[in-house]
Amino acid sequence: MRLSKILDGIETKTVGFKELEIAALHTDSRKRGQNSLFICISGHNADGHDFAREAVKNGAVAVVCERELSLDVPQIIVKDVRAVLGKIAANFYGNPANRLKIVGITGTNGKTTTAYMLAEIWREAGYKTGVIGTLGVRYARKSLPAVLTTPDPIELQEILADMVICGVEYVVMEVSAHALFYKKTEGVSFSACIFTNFSQDHLDFFGTMKEYKKAKLTLFENGCELAIVNGDDPVGREIGRLHEERKGRTVYYGLRNPADCFAIVTDEGLQGTECVLNINDRLCRVSLSLTGEHNVYNALAAAGCAMELGIEAKAVSEGLNSLKSVCGRLQKVGELYGANIYVDFAHTPDGLGKSLDALKKHCKGRLICLFGCGGNRDKTKRPLMGEIAAKKADFTILTSDNPRYEDPLDIISDIEKGYRRFSARYVVVPDRKRSVDYALDFLRKDDVLLIAGKGGEEYQEIMGIKYPFSDHTVVEELLEQKGKKPCT
Repeated sequence: MRLSKILDGIETKTVGFKELEIAALHTDSRKRGQNSLFICISGHNADGHDFAREAVKNGAVAVVCERELSLDVPQIIVKDVRAVLGKIAANFYGNPANRLKIVGITGTNGKTTTAYMLAEIWREAGYKTGVIGTLGVRYARKSLPAVLTTPDPIELQEILADMVICGVEYVVMEVSAHALFYKKTEGVSFSACIFTNFSQDHLDFFGTMKEYKKAKLTLFENGCELAIVNGDDPVGREIGRLHEERKGRTVYYGLRNPADCFAIVTDEGLQGTECVLNINDRLCRVSLSLTGEHNVYNALAAAGCAMELGIEAKAVSEGLNSLKSVCGRLQKVGELYGANIYVDFAHTPDGLGKSLDALKKHCKGRLICLFGCGGNRDKTKRPLMGEIAAKKADFTILTSDNPRYEDPLDIISDIEKGYRRFSARYVVVPDRKRSVDYALDFLRKDDVLLIAGKGGEEYQEIMGIKYPFSDHTVVEELLEQKGKKPCT
């Protein structure tokens, strides 16, 4: 593609500009590629400007940068490289978002489940659908593993372009706070944006809840046509108010405050939830295979968005009914000694609390919790999660999550500080697989075991190395050793 076309709509200052044919975009100077355009990204640990000369040696014929460099190739100077990278990538791949209906979902918890609910609704309505998020990228019988919740701009635009080629019509995308901070979604036009909820997370990166919230709000500030927001969440109401001030359309959902979309729960248990959804006075009777009030909220968000985009109530009901589980999201993975075993991604105080509440409500025996906290991440949430487990579970096994570069025992010690204030009913088993084995042997009839923190992750990160590890797989292997069949 011609360089001038790639730069269409972008304010630039050029040095030595000449028309060139660009064959690839790169932000990694080590990648070899003739006739490529190198974009200098400034990160926390390195500055791409320092590696521009290496990129030229490896085939770059032009450079996008924030300051003039001593190079013999054309330089396109911009104020903020991150702010234009998404648009550059979109132009290079033919602006694929303009040919798709894309819904972005942000919030601390519930993004993945809401995304899969919405995707299932679209499929039932007969549309070809794509999903981008924590569990990877899925469309047209293709499945790509997840590296980040929201892919980097070049990869994201390449994926969207391939979705167009494959005939995808609707796309639902999880948009993380980090992605918004780094402006990864520039160049993506959203038909609607969903806000799930807001609670403590990522303070190791954002520093304060104010800065974390500021990143979340960004999704609704850049031309989002329709906002679907949790009206029971204070930040959701703030987003709705600001969106309305910008003359955008806002749809509120909730269970406690007056809302456009609400639900009446008629029956619930560990196996699921029966409810009637009222979506702007259109009724949908739904049998969710997912338990917990938080999943009713997720269903309302998905249903509200779908119907606002023209999907009929019948497809909404059938879509929500057909979703049997979401990998690692309060997912039942087995039974042992008459006890039920669940795996969940809950890795925040709010997420852990909601999952324990959902199970406790229907637990006839003891509620057992197994969890740890990630290393080199927000340390302030560790004692908070310990406190929540101590208050809500009958017994807890404290173990490792992804310790990264921290000592697992130091992480567990931080959790214990909160836990011991309210209970002494716990044990420490640092090795995660052994902790699961311990928990299984601890079970009795009618107990419920929640294995929290990693969900559908298939690795455990220790000292910079990601070792293969899946809570679900470990449970399956241990149940088989004990002569029991896991859930299929």
